[in-house]
Amino acid sequence: MTELERLPSVVQRTTLSRSHLYALMKEGKFPKPIKLGARSVGWRVEDVEAWIATRPQGGSWLETE
Repeated sequence: MTELERLPSVVQRTTLSRSHLYALMKEGKFPKPIKLGARSVGWRVEDVEAWIATRPQGGSWLETE
């Protein structure tokens, strides 16, 4: 079974704001969430971890965008 995480956890792990995450999703630069219900979504843990792994170590987040 796929493990999911909700927005507060994704924001904390990525250190990005909610609005920035949604902007990245709109640009196709961050994984899209899975709809869980009428008003709730979750992200696959492995998708978020894979995205984090592509980020630069100790540099600007903008370097690879």
